[in-house]
Amino acid sequence: MRFAVLLAAVFPLLVAVVAPPAHAEMIGGNPGPQYNYVCPHADGQAPLECYFDAVEHLYTMCRNVKSIEIIEFGYEKSLEGTNGAKSESCLDKQKQNIARPYQAALKDAKKSKTLMERLHELHELWLSAMSQLTWRSGETDDDYKARVSRPYEQFKERIALIRTTVTTEAAPEKAKTPTKPGKTKQQAKAKTN
Repeated sequence: MRFAVLLAAVFPLLVAVVAPPAHAEMIGGNPGPQYNYVCPHADGQAPLECYFDAVEHLYTMCRNVKSIEIIEFGYEKSLEGTNGAKSESCLDKQKQNIARPYQAALKDAKKSKTLMERLHELHELWLSAMSQLTWRSGETDDDYKARVSRPYEQFKERIALIRTTVTTEAAPEKAKTPTKPGKTKQQAKAKTN
């Protein structure tokens, strides 16, 4: 009986402390805590920017995990048994983490087939780079480091291409100025002069 009374008194306080807020704060296009793990350099920016940040950031996270395995076990032994389990886990985790920003970016891009295709290409590039973080037998230290650094430039090139596509496709929309029916843009402009 005493336990039930105590539980009845404490339970509402416990629920208030543990329960999430009614609406989550948006950070970098994602609901999240004050520190945004997925796209930390894009807080408060559009979903597309969050996705771009996540591509590079999450790749870096798994690259760092793989580097730790290599330091811990050496190149050849980093592939043996369960020695690569941390990086495999990182890959699975980051695939889950990037899903939300990727879907949000696709949602924003749904009006443009070209933009959707370019986002898919960037995502495939990211997935490929993530899966190729393992050391290849016979690869020198310099070769390995150069190979796992190369995706950063590829990401930047694809992101620049996507930004150009966004700008180019947005320009015709801005050029369309509303005029009264039956009047051309030149007539509307002449009337204002």
